[in-house]
Amino acid sequence: MKFKAVDLFCGAGGLSAGLKKSGFQICLGVDIDEVALKTYKCNLKQTKVLKKDIKEVTGSDVTKLTGIKKQDNFLLAGCPPCQGFSNLGKRKADDEKNKLVYEYIRIINELEPTFILMENVPGMSGGVGKDIFRKVIEKLERKYHIEYATLNAADYGVPQMRKRLVLHGVRKDVYGKLDLDKKNITILPNPTHCKEKKMGYKKWVTVGETILDLPILNAGETYNDSIIKNHKARALSEINIQRLEEIRLHNGNREQLPEELKLECHKKENVSYSDTYGIMALNKPAPTITSGCTIISKGRYCHPLQNRGLSIREAARLQSFDDKFEFVGNMGEMSLQIGNAVPPKLAQASGKIIKALMEKYEDNLNTVQSSS
Repeated sequence: MKFKAVDLFCGAGGLSAGLKKSGFQICLGVDIDEVALKTYKCNLKQTKVLKKDIKEVTGSDVTKLTGIKKQDNFLLAGCPPCQGFSNLGKRKADDEKNKLVYEYIRIINELEPTFILMENVPGMSGGVGKDIFRKVIEKLERKYHIEYATLNAADYGVPQMRKRLVLHGVRKDVYGKLDLDKKNITILPNPTHCKEKKMGYKKWVTVGETILDLPILNAGETYNDSIIKNHKARALSEINIQRLEEIRLHNGNREQLPEELKLECHKKENVSYSDTYGIMALNKPAPTITSGCTIISKGRYCHPLQNRGLSIREAARLQSFDDKFEFVGNMGEMSLQIGNAVPPKLAQASGKIIKALMEKYEDNLNTVQSSS
């Protein structure tokens, strides 16, 4: 692990976990969320952590904590808050958090890393955030070769349909030494999975493959934590259990509920969010896992076979966290950490290609030094 990375807006550690699996030494995680950082420290024990508002974090802080200096060969990763750009929530172009991406750019300019990585929601580049994103690209392209695309996490082995904007950048002086333009090589990760198995690709990973081996759990129960961490489900009222029993008779659709079991808000005409109280399909990837992933009224988050919502461990698996990754906090805090996380397998795909480019860059430097 000679290649180093720093993770800004690190949250609970999904990005760091994936980068670590791809071979990076994660030197520092930065966030302001105290509970998420407890989870981060619980799992990335060798990584230094800085709890600080990103507006107050400087390149000098990073250097003091890690020894990484300006223009060193390292990866600076950042996943700024994205709720204001998201299609799933209340989109607010004027949300102050949307502008935190500029703090990421500031720190990039202070440290000038060889490689950068940013992950966000697609709405940042094509929705309400497009004006901010255009400015971001303009600023980054002064010093970096930039490539970005909307990627589906399912195409990288994550058992979930989750589209994310992924941006990779290489400092221009470094990019020139890699001769990638001449070979038409992308610096973004290539998919490894697809809907139907074909030559060179595996089939998308399904919900059934991912969670059905976990012990049966009733609503409100917690399984033995010394055997399986975080396998706990929210309690449900008796009427909600009746609703789920009835929904299972109608292909997982709440719209077929009898009047006496319908929620008042669902009796109105033209009510959206038809996936609420929905049953997850066994033979498909999960829908996007959000901060409400353990609440059946927040989306299609009911267990495929058991009358309850997803457990914390099931939601974590569907985000591609392995079972050794332990979450800290109450149900709401843990659900938020999982929903906000970068799927580790998607991060790992980014990490692999960036690490390969780092190795190529260092090999070229060594060749030049040897010849001189």
